Amino acid sequence: MPTERSERTATGLSPLAVAGLAVLAVPRAVLHDLDAAGPALNAVLVFAPPVVWVLVVLALRVPSPMRALLAVGLVYGLLLAVTHQVLWSESFTEEPTLGGNLVGVLDPGTETVLLRAFAFVSSVVTGTVVGALAGAVASLLARLLPRRDR
Repeated sequence: MPTERSERTATGLSPLAVAGLAVLAVPRAVLHDLDAAGPALNAVLVFAPPVVWVLVVLALRVPSPMRALLAVGLVYGLLLAVTHQVLWSESFTEEPTLGGNLVGVLDPGTETVLLRAFAFVSSVVTGTVVGALAGAVASLLARLLPRRDR
């Protein structure tokens, strides 16, 4: 029977832990897309998940907090991208269109595909950057914490 330690990947976390930590940040995306969170709740939902991510990797003393939280951020970015795609129609009163010199250049269907594709990639990048920032903080804090004898 595998132990929790043997189920951990190169991130120092099990795949379930990576996914679970990433899911903590999804409610903010849902409430934002539905315009259902006020400023105070939004602030909590923006900052609390990455703080929890940092606390978890510090508590578990993962070998590489940066690698662990990059993985969490990547999964969060994918979940963020899917959430935005699912709630796309709810997020906009009018379908977004290209602006500037690109107004009317492409047919509306092509514009929609292009905008959704860029939104998907942007979400993945955003999640990964959040993971990298949290990983940098966790890495710094891990160096400052006293080592625990094993």
